[in-house]
Amino acid sequence: MSLLELDDVSITYQLATGELPAVRGVSLTLDAGEALGIVGESGSGKSTLAMALLRLLPRDARIEGRILLEGEDVIGMSWGRLRAVRWAEASIVFQGAQHGLNPVQRIGDQIAEPLLIHRLASPDKARRRVAELLEQVGLPTWRAKSYPHELSGGQRQRVMIAMALACEPRLIIADEPTTALDLMVQAQVLTLIRELIGSHDISLLMISHDLSVLADLCDRLAVMYAGRVVETGPASGLFAHPYSRALAAAFPTVGDPASRLAPQGLGGDPPDPTDLPTGCVFHPRCPVALDSCSTVEIDLRPAGERRTAACVLVGED
Repeated sequence: MSLLELDDVSITYQLATGELPAVRGVSLTLDAGEALGIVGESGSGKSTLAMALLRLLPRDARIEGRILLEGEDVIGMSWGRLRAVRWAEASIVFQGAQHGLNPVQRIGDQIAEPLLIHRLASPDKARRRVAELLEQVGLPTWRAKSYPHELSGGQRQRVMIAMALACEPRLIIADEPTTALDLMVQAQVLTLIRELIGSHDISLLMISHDLSVLADLCDRLAVMYAGRVVETGPASGLFAHPYSRALAAAFPTVGDPASRLAPQGLGGDPPDPTDLPTGCVFHPRCPVALDSCSTVEIDLRPAGERRTAACVLVGED
């Protein structure tokens, strides 16, 4: 049994002007000890999907399908059971640590809070655990007495990682955890995540728009476009879907002046979720679209060893 299983998950926001489909029929699995990356442009549904895993979406969001965490459906959990699952069995690292931390609470108190709420430690043991976690994420133990505004962006993100590890969950969800950081600090935080995940045997679901980050950190990738998964497969290897290849081509190659001076982008904009194109939703932007792409939407199909892609040009083996 997979640690996490998404079965035909769809998420719709109820707006005053009507319904907005943010996620459409996503099915994914994550095994114990595995790292899965979800990538796509802004608005592709990545963060909405991540928030749904622990039911952190606003009230105007409707979730359909099943989200199974160790076989238990998160959507059907009572609030009491959901509170027991959050932090203890699955935790989340938000992309904006400045907004994820309480500005009037000391760092140590915030890291200790999930331990005390779940009654996993006495106040004395919680303080010792906080010191241990701060050392693990590369911060001096005296930082436990600091407030969030007294830390740099990279240090605050390390605190968020310490909080996520506090109760020793089996799953960590990381939603763009390095977006607001400069490149040097980003590299440090990513190295930290990689080392901690490996040493604690924790499963990781990482959300990012940066393919290079996910390829370096994850075992498998799922590419999302307009709320739908259009490709899945190993993080290393060539992509099969035209959208995935366009994302990869948008990043310049280090040491290659030609790619730096003439980057290959993707023309056009993602579609309006309330007015999606017929057929394959990517076809208006696709450089290799066929006439049939405007009328037929292809499901994920085999595209090589352990890879699937939702494209008519991908042959079924």
